[in-house]
Amino acid sequence: MLRIGVEALTLYTTAWCPDCHACKEALGALGLTYIEIDVDHEPEAERRLMELNAGRRSVPTLVYGDAYASMSRFSITRLRRWLREVGVLSPL
Repeated sequence: MLRIGVEALTLYTTAWCPDCHACKEALGALGLTYIEIDVDHEPEAERRLMELNAGRRSVPTLVYGDAYASMSRFSITRLRRWLREVGVLSPL
């Protein structure tokens, strides 16, 4: 089900965000590792997050290679679909 790649999955989060907690739990349940960046503590990361999301501070946001997606209003279905689209999960 999982693909091994050289790219790292990066998750932009905040400590207070319920969608961030849900996304991290889902990634863990899928057996995926990721680099977590808390934008409340890293100003450069916050700027990058806003660049990715057209000026919005939208968390959680996932990045894999050149692909990125806001997972705000978290949905496990949307997460799985995006992970398949970018090649982190293999197709069904």
